[in-house]
Amino acid sequence: MLDDSVSLPTWLFILLWAAAVYAVVVSILYPSVRWFVRRRLNRAVERLNTSLSIKIKPFQQTKRQELIDKLVYDPQVLALIDSQARETNVPREALMLDVKRYAREIVPSFNAYVYYQLGYWLAKRISRFLYRVRVSAVDQTVLQTLDKDSTVVFVMNHRSNMDYILICYLAAEQVTLSYAVGEWARVFPLESIIRAMGAFFVRRGSQNPLYRKVLGRYVQLATESGVCQAVFLEGGLSRDGNVAQPKIGFLDYMLRHYDHRRHRNITFIPVGINYDRVIEDKNLMHWDDKSRRFTKWQTFVRAWRFLRVNLFSDSRSRWQRYGYAGVNFGIPFDMRTYCKKHQLTFADMPQRERIPAVTALADHLMEAVRFVIPVLPVPVIATVFVKQQGKGLRSLDIIAGCDEIIDDMVAAGAAIREEQKPRQKTISAALDNLRHRHILLEESDVYRVNPAFERLIQYYANSIIHWR
Repeated sequence: MLDDSVSLPTWLFILLWAAAVYAVVVSILYPSVRWFVRRRLNRAVERLNTSLSIKIKPFQQTKRQELIDKLVYDPQVLALIDSQARETNVPREALMLDVKRYAREIVPSFNAYVYYQLGYWLAKRISRFLYRVRVSAVDQTVLQTLDKDSTVVFVMNHRSNMDYILICYLAAEQVTLSYAVGEWARVFPLESIIRAMGAFFVRRGSQNPLYRKVLGRYVQLATESGVCQAVFLEGGLSRDGNVAQPKIGFLDYMLRHYDHRRHRNITFIPVGINYDRVIEDKNLMHWDDKSRRFTKWQTFVRAWRFLRVNLFSDSRSRWQRYGYAGVNFGIPFDMRTYCKKHQLTFADMPQRERIPAVTALADHLMEAVRFVIPVLPVPVIATVFVKQQGKGLRSLDIIAGCDEIIDDMVAAGAAIREEQKPRQKTISAALDNLRHRHILLEESDVYRVNPAFERLIQYYANSIIHWR
């Protein structure tokens, strides 16, 4: 009788079993898990939208691959690919591969769980660990009556990389923000977390027309879909403490196809940010001299030293060391009203007319941001010493000088109310902060600026120089 059994090598048997398990997982289990997770996410978004002032938009819930495909096959992008292929003799297929890479690089993968369960939690803990946070609005009632259907864009000055964390924490109870992040953050696992929080990466300074077209189309699609965004008009960190001239790139992306008669309204909200201590201040002072910048190892050592000293300190000790972080929200700026007043239809304007119009708008918004930059103790003390031009001052003279400067700023219209004026105890704590960092030298209650840190004193004074 013949034996009908078939024998297989052990390695082939294991390989077949692995292939069968993989097929079951991919065809049955994986789709089921994805459906279950997406269903839970959609329910979470529905719950969040009941409490958020500005709702999470369907665009943010769209599958990432669908958004990538939408960008890759966008008519404007395809037209530029054809044009580039003819002009450069580069195969169209090669240019399509570049566009797909750009789209994957730019498009985020927003996840409500990550944003609120991880991102918000981390932002809140880090912000309150480093600083005593002060937040206010020029007119709270105006912010509460904001048009919920408009695309809200927060326009801000850029003092520190801490700005991203601070704004995420302060705005999370009202809105989910999407913002551009530089390539410095494209490291594992930070990249995945940032994408899941709805942020998108940009190559700052890139002149590649294809890349700029893909980025521009993404910003336009997000704006047209009502996604709330945060924009740093300066384009990068302030190197000298002054509010820099605005860069119009992102504003132009938002507005080049904007028609206030047909499209969703855009509401800009100016946001001013300031700190008693900018974490990167010494690095920024020597930014042009790479030999004097902190290396990654030096940055790690400084961070570890800070954690070692402060993890076991009470909150008052931390506040004395890092002081206040202030955020002020200004009066919303309605784009539809602005366009009607100035008779502007950006979608119909040629580039030579549109760019000056966008530049004028950027200058107007930047002025509104300057108006709401918080007046904090350390910048005021720095202003006192800058005015004295190197003279030594007693602590009582410094406090009196701070009161005089603040009164002048309030009279000039600075965004600080009478009850927000720093008290004598707050000024004394800020003095201790500067003395601890050796920025001020003290002997017998006479304070002088350390010659090695004169630029740093000027840096902090410059943050409120527009009120002097």
